Amino acid sequence: MENHALNKDFVWQDRAGPFRGISEDQAQAYDHDGYFRMEDAFDSALIEGLLAELDPLEAQFEKILREQWGGRAFIARADEITFNIHPILRSPAARAFTRDPIFQNLAFDLLGPDVRLYWDQTVYKKPRSPERFPWHQDNGYTYIEPQQYLTCWVALTDADEENGCPVVAPGIHRGGTLLHRPTDLGFECFSSPPGEAVPVPLRAGSIAVFSSLTPHMTGPNLTADRERKAYIVQFAPDGAEIVPPGDGSVARTRCDAPDRQYPVLEAGRAPG
Repeated sequence: MENHALNKDFVWQDRAGPFRGISEDQAQAYDHDGYFRMEDAFDSALIEGLLAELDPLEAQFEKILREQWGGRAFIARADEITFNIHPILRSPAARAFTRDPIFQNLAFDLLGPDVRLYWDQTVYKKPRSPERFPWHQDNGYTYIEPQQYLTCWVALTDADEENGCPVVAPGIHRGGTLLHRPTDLGFECFSSPPGEAVPVPLRAGSIAVFSSLTPHMTGPNLTADRERKAYIVQFAPDGAEIVPPGDGSVARTRCDAPDRQYPVLEAGRAPG
């Protein structure tokens, strides 16, 4: 493993309570392993209402992907895996979901009192999809500082090892962002982890909570008829910036786009 060229002096910041939404054990797991599981965080009615708006948006995206882009765009592949970004711009249910108190408490406990939504996207992995999604850190795609932001991988359907649940490599997050190399399937920080690989199966409505620095992958969907649906919701401290590669001559970009990177916490409270 090699560090990202911009990762020169990273020091992981352990979290200290008191906590509003997580336990001491979960905080310790996040610091030590880089992740924890929050089972049954959202009830079935909320997830069904969310899917009622997200499913048509994903179907529309896949239709465009197939008919206008030859079935592929970057890491999205029609009939295999789709990445539909920023549904909050088109779905009132998604926008409300990102402001749920569960996320606000997670953001407070793991990031601090002033937090913005950083990114949101659905990821649907279709049945009979034989490829895994490569080992990566979220900060390996777009490098932002502080490097230590928060990913909430929300299962919209049951996710298990057969249909492509997350798999994490514990402990590596504490060293910061790794060098990632492009592959045909996506960016990759290593082909196999230097230590253990831990599957994180989830029931629908549950969350895999992990750091932007936690290496993770998802396996193939080997089922005949079970589409694996996930909604990825990410949060970053207010003031986070995208750091472009190079010699510093290109300016950083604040992660505060008003239409999609809105505050979810201000001084520890939901914005008024």
